[in-house]
Amino acid sequence: MMDIGQRDGQDEKVSQIRAESGYGSETSLRRHGSMLSLTSAASALSATSTSSFKKGHRLREKLAEMETFRDILCRQVDTLQKYFDSCADAVSKDEFQRDREVEEDEDDFPATTRPDGEYNHNNNGSKEKLFSPASPKGMNGIDFKGEAITFKATTAGILSTLSHCIELMVKREDSWQKRLDKELEKRRRVEDAYKSAMNELKKKSHYGGPDYEEGPNSLINEDEFFDAVEAALDRQDKIEEQCQSEKVRIPRLTPVPAGDAYSTIGTHRYATKVEEMVQNHMTYSLQDVGGDANWQLVIEEGEMKVYRREVEENGIVLDPLKATHAVKGVTGHEVCHYFWDTSVRLDWETTIENFNVVETLSDNAVIVYQTHKRVWPASQRDVLYLSAIRKILATNENDPDTWLVCNFSVDHDNAQPTNRCVRAKINVAMICQTLVSPPEGDKEISRDNILCKITYVANVNPGGWAPASVLRAVAKREYPKFLKRFTSYVQEKTAGKPILF
Repeated sequence: MMDIGQRDGQDEKVSQIRAESGYGSETSLRRHGSMLSLTSAASALSATSTSSFKKGHRLREKLAEMETFRDILCRQVDTLQKYFDSCADAVSKDEFQRDREVEEDEDDFPATTRPDGEYNHNNNGSKEKLFSPASPKGMNGIDFKGEAITFKATTAGILSTLSHCIELMVKREDSWQKRLDKELEKRRRVEDAYKSAMNELKKKSHYGGPDYEEGPNSLINEDEFFDAVEAALDRQDKIEEQCQSEKVRIPRLTPVPAGDAYSTIGTHRYATKVEEMVQNHMTYSLQDVGGDANWQLVIEEGEMKVYRREVEENGIVLDPLKATHAVKGVTGHEVCHYFWDTSVRLDWETTIENFNVVETLSDNAVIVYQTHKRVWPASQRDVLYLSAIRKILATNENDPDTWLVCNFSVDHDNAQPTNRCVRAKINVAMICQTLVSPPEGDKEISRDNILCKITYVANVNPGGWAPASVLRAVAKREYPKFLKRFTSYVQEKTAGKPILF
């Protein structure tokens, strides 16, 4: 056994060798290019991983540290490998020396003394060969303990830096994911805008030339034609809504002729034709078509029902339409008055581009020419018609009187057809009856006690070459809108005014 003095001497040698080799010190790490001191690297496992991140360390710096630690670790691995190789060589030499001495002992007498201190006698009488510990200098001057400490510190620094890298990459992944989500949302919006723009482009007259408009040789199929018409109508509706919200209606005091003027048959040149039309409407238009198999119910919204009977002639849609409605708070006289009065026509009619009264036949009959707004790719339409308002007295005292406005196409020298518009032919009637519910007690009749039953019939020949499916779809869409818009206008105009029976 070595005494304490010998051990102290060896510790001093180890310290000396460690100092000479330069390993296990802070200067050693700096000499190897480390960016962290040995102290900070050794305590990295216990330190919080976010401290350096808070100081501004970024992933690039951490990767540089990883590169430095890798170089240090490679050198340390080489150094430790040399040490292990030296240890292996020393062990091999020691075993060879033992084998030789054992052979010599078998030939000679066992030695009982230890002059040079290389044998040690045990208590049981056996002897043990003492080999002096391998000198650190004999191992190429390597301090194994110092190398182990440095190796541990380097691996701790690698683990700490790796944890920083992972943390930074996770944070960066979250940031990139948010950016990716934003880019995907931007892309989705751009794609939607692109699709919308392409659809709008398809619906506009970007084709050029008459072959891509309504006509006998049109190159637009029915679906494209309908999409374009629908888009144009939608745009007109939006424009009309904005105009209505900004428009301030100017009250107009229109003179209302006496009731006798509406009841008598006129003496103008179309008087006979007007009377014929009135009688036809009173006979056929008021008939209930709910159970008629030839009439289809296409729209039902509350009190309003719209029927259609499909008729085509030479490929042109001539579908008669019939609508029934019930409106509270107005009379048949008021509804027909506002429908017939041309001075308020533009207040409620949104499809007209312009119109003018060509001729006034009497107090209750005029000839009107009007052009309708064009709905591309359909051609623009105009119409020339006689408009007459009549009051039909009831033949039975229990039945209400009937108010009627009939509009039907006529010819006039001052409004000849032109190439700019397709002349449409119409036969339209607004037929109204007023129902009164008696008020309670001696109260006067108010608008809460009146109800107007409306029957609206329309026979229109649009002319031109518009596809039948498109015309039917547009009629189904526009007629209910017109009826609701017009009746709402009458309710608004008559609110708070004396009842006009």
